[in-house]
Amino acid sequence: MSKSIGQYGVKHPLLGNFSEKLSKPIINIIGNSLKFYNFHSSYTKKKRLEIKNLLSKGESVYLIGIGPAGHNSAAALVEVSSKNGIRAICNNEEERYTGINDDGSFPTHSLNEIFNYLKKNNIAYTKIFAIVTSWDYLAGISTCIRIAFEEAPASFSLINKSSSPQMNIWHFIEALKAPKLIKTFFNSVNRMPIIGMRHHNNHAYFPYAVSPFAKKSKPTMIVVMDGFGDDGSISLYIAKNKQIELIRRCPDIFDSQGLLYAIISSTQGGWATLSSEGRYMGASAWGDTSRLTNPFYKRLREILHFGSDGHVYVNKRFINYNRNGQQKPYKKALIDILGEPIPVKEIWNPDCILNIDDIKHAQITQERVDKAAALQLIFEDALTHIVDYLISFSGSNQLILSGGTALNCVANMNLLKHFNEKYYFLRHKKENLRLHLWVPPNPSDTGTAIGAAFQFAIRCGAPFGKPMRHAFICGSIPTSYSIETAIAKAKDTKCIELGNIQNQNELKKIANLVAIIIANNGIIGLFQGRGETGPRALGHRSILANPCNVETRTILNNLVKYRELIRPLAPMMTLKEAKRLYHLSSGASDDEYNAYYYMVLTVKAKFESQKLIPSVIHKDGTSRIQIVRKETDPFSYEILKAIGKQLGVELVVNTSLNVGTPIVQTPEQAIKALHRSRGLTCILMVGDNGKTYLVWHNIKDSPKDEGIQLMKWIKSWENNYK
Repeated sequence: MSKSIGQYGVKHPLLGNFSEKLSKPIINIIGNSLKFYNFHSSYTKKKRLEIKNLLSKGESVYLIGIGPAGHNSAAALVEVSSKNGIRAICNNEEERYTGINDDGSFPTHSLNEIFNYLKKNNIAYTKIFAIVTSWDYLAGISTCIRIAFEEAPASFSLINKSSSPQMNIWHFIEALKAPKLIKTFFNSVNRMPIIGMRHHNNHAYFPYAVSPFAKKSKPTMIVVMDGFGDDGSISLYIAKNKQIELIRRCPDIFDSQGLLYAIISSTQGGWATLSSEGRYMGASAWGDTSRLTNPFYKRLREILHFGSDGHVYVNKRFINYNRNGQQKPYKKALIDILGEPIPVKEIWNPDCILNIDDIKHAQITQERVDKAAALQLIFEDALTHIVDYLISFSGSNQLILSGGTALNCVANMNLLKHFNEKYYFLRHKKENLRLHLWVPPNPSDTGTAIGAAFQFAIRCGAPFGKPMRHAFICGSIPTSYSIETAIAKAKDTKCIELGNIQNQNELKKIANLVAIIIANNGIIGLFQGRGETGPRALGHRSILANPCNVETRTILNNLVKYRELIRPLAPMMTLKEAKRLYHLSSGASDDEYNAYYYMVLTVKAKFESQKLIPSVIHKDGTSRIQIVRKETDPFSYEILKAIGKQLGVELVVNTSLNVGTPIVQTPEQAIKALHRSRGLTCILMVGDNGKTYLVWHNIKDSPKDEGIQLMKWIKSWENNYK
């Protein structure tokens, strides 16, 4: 496609750049007066020298990372020492406590959890060396001013909150209150100094430091793609010997592939952004996924131009969200291809949501999923173009993806498929080489608070710590007392204590009961330990069900989660079972297939698996799998082993423990989910001391006792152990 046939760049680049440069020093002065600094300020330079001195003396310090405004607010705590490197203690996501999806309010609950940890472990507040943020909010304000002038006067409307509800200039300004808001946690009368860290760097530093590639001497490519950052839309890095170098960033916010995917998936799928992208990706499997025959792909492909050196440009002839945001996102050229966008006021209207319940696929329904497939294909085209450039630039075969688009597990799988041994031999004359990929469990903004702490520590010379083996760092372990209190307060609920999973014999016994319930098509919530960071439930806040029952997907979507029938279900399994049932990629094999631990990568199922575990095989023959290790989650692992004895597969359906809310965090939220979802058979809740409770509905006015069948299973289970 020739660049000349489209519209690229901005209308007033000089005016935009001038407004940004003019505003920066003014904003920095205002920020500094509020004790909000950037990484290059004199205050930060002083702090960097101080931490280097402390580490050289063998002292340990703590860093707090926060996301104070925007979306996905969080607070993280990190310990740093010269002996043990950087250790992630927690990454608390505010939405888990408030129950508000993608909550962007100041992370009060998340910070409370951190300060409770400090008190419990007798760590003085003076050990908190610095507070760093998930965005460089000062730079973000200047960037917003720039884009408001780039398409002036039309782009002045971008200043309105409704133009981009999830992140806008008002969120950046709101964040400047953080030094004042956080002082109460330190019992201080003065504002606490805060350092803003570059957003895309936060996305890059944390996953690299905890990846299987971090301690290897070979170069590692890092691609950060999200909606947008504080100063650009795409950032490319090369990391080697624990040093991360920015190769290039794309300064035009509206060349963002993440923003393009978010806007189209929302305005065509009928969901709000941040919720629409994953749903649309799942819907794409039901459409025509062939570039040759998809009726929308060829025309929609014109929305992108692939330039030299991995550049990807969005054709402004099609989009209008660079002027009017989400209120009027399309130009006529895009309307001619996709039709009118669903208005913001109708988002979440059930009539606008993809519906493929009709097996005959009515024309409008098939059209919608074909559009989803076309968008997925052009996104994969762009990602492939970028990675191809980085491989040519660096000669590397190790890649980390981060930013919200890294949750596109289908694109991740297809990258491994494309950049195989044949590609490396034909393009680079390298034998026995193929792409190796790793994606963290929290590549979206849920990972940028902890990313800020990692970035600050690494750039101050701190050594890396251990690689990531699990994602259970959100919040603290619920106590048995808190579970018992929540159960006592709950109405229409019954409970029995099953035993203690810290005893190996009782662990196996209780796991066997879970397997019996699931094998009999019961659906059980699992609430144990600390929550998972990131959007995927990974066995600590999960709903488990029978993978062999072809009706499980319908039951879960209809009666448990109340969501669209188009939505796939994901499995968790042992490594042995993953190798038996799926075509695992050797490009995901680092650190015992660590890339498959977090449900960020789909994989093709083997032919015989389609009949064996039908409820977890998606329309395209893939599953978004999670491999469970005994050493990181012994209870879930034992459940899988027990299910293997019951069903012949060490594998179970695993969807998140939530009903119309974020993944539950507290015992009260777990029991509320039980009551909201009449399709849930029960919830298994585990306290900090290992005491295990089984909780279920007890509706007195129900025409039948819903616990009768469950009690039969329990009685049979007890008899087996007499």
